[in-house]
Amino acid sequence: MSLRVSSAVTLAAALLISFLALIYWRPASAFASLAFALAGACVALLLTRGAAGQSSGDGATSTQTSTTRTAEGAESAAEGAAAESVSAGELVETMLDSMREGMLVVDEDLNVVASNTAARVLFGFGRGGTAAAGHRPRLGELTRNPAVLSAYLDAIERGERVEVKVAMEDAERRVFDLRVAPLRQRRGAGLPGAAARGAVGVFFDITRLERLERVRQEFLSNVSHELRTPLTAIRAFVETLESGALEDADNNRRFLSIIDRNAARMHSLIDDILELSAIEAGTATVEARPVRLRSMINEVLTALAARAAERGVMLRNEVSEDVFVHADARRLEQMLTNLCDNAVKFSAEGGAVSITHERAGGRDRISVADTGEGIAPAHIHRIFERFYRVDRARSRALGGTGLGLAIVKHLARAHGGEATVRSTPGEGSTFTIELPHSVNADH
Repeated sequence: MSLRVSSAVTLAAALLISFLALIYWRPASAFASLAFALAGACVALLLTRGAAGQSSGDGATSTQTSTTRTAEGAESAAEGAAAESVSAGELVETMLDSMREGMLVVDEDLNVVASNTAARVLFGFGRGGTAAAGHRPRLGELTRNPAVLSAYLDAIERGERVEVKVAMEDAERRVFDLRVAPLRQRRGAGLPGAAARGAVGVFFDITRLERLERVRQEFLSNVSHELRTPLTAIRAFVETLESGALEDADNNRRFLSIIDRNAARMHSLIDDILELSAIEAGTATVEARPVRLRSMINEVLTALAARAAERGVMLRNEVSEDVFVHADARRLEQMLTNLCDNAVKFSAEGGAVSITHERAGGRDRISVADTGEGIAPAHIHRIFERFYRVDRARSRALGGTGLGLAIVKHLARAHGGEATVRSTPGEGSTFTIELPHSVNADH
């Protein structure tokens, strides 16, 4: 390897290491430094190509007065210098294209002069790290987003770094943290008032972080609301008892019963939150083994018999005696209890809840059908979300926490299966647990 190539590779490696070290403390400065390095590489590449062309011309002239060997040597030296320069430029371009963040460099007229692959994919324009050899698209042609245009204009006109959150609507909504730094001529780089000759912007995709933050806020809001309701009732009846109702033999036991019911609701809510958190974190274990399905369903229905009798709901176990499924017995019982409990709560008085099983396509399908009011199509796609309720007031009155179906879906997926629902308004709903079938489950 020649000295020039070795120097270029060493310099590139040093720049990359410096960039990675600096980004930890000052990301904007890191990307500004990287942009300066890129701009310097581009200028060096153009100047080297020009020098190589001039050297080739001089070599052609000297062939008329020099020996053939001298001309061939000069031509080889020029070709070697050009090849070494191209390799250095390709190295810088490869480093930029390996970035997940999009990078756009524009001049003072907002013409795009350099970009990496991530930026070209984001804005959907042509290939090539620089646009010097072809058409230079203007930034306004790539995006009409006012936040992006304003960030670049402010960086160029005011000569200051700009950071802004940008939302882009394409096939899906994506959110970026855009950081733009001005580019100045070397002589004025350290002067605050020096005119910017362009700007470099880096687009950090924070869509997933924004989504997680929104989910977190919704979760905290829902938990606070769900806990506030029983706490308010408990405090109200405790104050009533303290005000003299404790001596009221006709009402004190009823008040204590309401306090106990709301305390139990809080306990159930906290248990469900902890259970769902463990499942989502992957710390909940699933030990699948053959389970006799009919026997387990009988146990679940026996536990719910008293509640079903109060509402006049008939419970039907339509699973054959010889059916085995491959699942964690405790987790399967938990899923069936949640689904059957919901079916009893939301079935019309005098209705029925039926549990069936079928095997198709290597999957065991356990279905729980009720004869309730059904679910409107607008709610179907969200029914398994945490704290989502079709009728919030009715669900709370019946003692639900809003987490039962979310737990069912996550447990089904932990088994390698899925939970689905079919519903017709006015006719009822059918919730289905799909589990992978195992040959060992038949024995």
